Amino acid sequence: MRVLVTGGTGTVGSEVVKALLARGAEVRVLTRDPAKARLPEGVTAVEGNLLDIPTLRRVFTDVDGVFLLNAVSPTESQEALLAISAMRGSAVRHLVYLSVHQVDGAPWLPHFGAKVGIEAAVKASGIAYTILRPDNFFQNDVWYKDVLLQYGIYPQPLGDVGTSRVDVRDIGEAAAIAFTQSGHAGQTYDLVGPEVATGASTAAAWSEALGRPIAYGGNDLDQWEQQALTMLPDWMAFDFRHMYAHFQEKGLRASPDAVARLTTLLGHPPRAFGAFAAECAAAWKA
Repeated sequence: MRVLVTGGTGTVGSEVVKALLARGAEVRVLTRDPAKARLPEGVTAVEGNLLDIPTLRRVFTDVDGVFLLNAVSPTESQEALLAISAMRGSAVRHLVYLSVHQVDGAPWLPHFGAKVGIEAAVKASGIAYTILRPDNFFQNDVWYKDVLLQYGIYPQPLGDVGTSRVDVRDIGEAAAIAFTQSGHAGQTYDLVGPEVATGASTAAAWSEALGRPIAYGGNDLDQWEQQALTMLPDWMAFDFRHMYAHFQEKGLRASPDAVARLTTLLGHPPRAFGAFAAECAAAWKA
């Protein structure tokens, strides 16, 4: 099976690529600059981007499947809808779309609301599809390495209600299974972890993994946004600030049935955060 992966050089897409290769798929990765793309052996880099019409006219003509990941951006919806329009009538037989967990619960958030419309387009496209709805990623915490190690603070304001965070390796596996095994067309899967994590419990997990006290930075979103503006564009800091407000008020917790369903899909329980933190701690110490 020939699969084109968008976002294939990023945190999630690279795991999708690895999982597809492990299952014998022929993998292509769409990238703006093939010369800079660090891809595994056997993966073909395809130059282009989803806002470029000549790209859209050529990249779907000879692939069986597409993993559609649209990065959070002001053009997220446009990129996805252009791609879906271009896929219709092409050789694409299966579309796997990366959405977000409980997306319908907060459609006013820009990057949640974008996915609501894209999911509707995917379902109406006439292409066999699988929708993956992941929770907050474990791997986001790698961004906080310096803060954890230098200041002993866990800064992501997850709040006290809790989210069912997920390891992106489970996302990669789920996507590859959807492409390479039967029975997943028309299905939507929540991609979640086995436990509910709060800001405080995540800090405690890092304390255990690192062998030193790690304090939770707290729920002050005014302070968080001001710090985020030193690294993120204002529209993204605004979007994420309101996302964290939603987490703090409502959480993003998976049901036991969702965890069980994901366990069946993967063939193993979803990865636990403590194991991920221990892996990171060992690598950072090395």
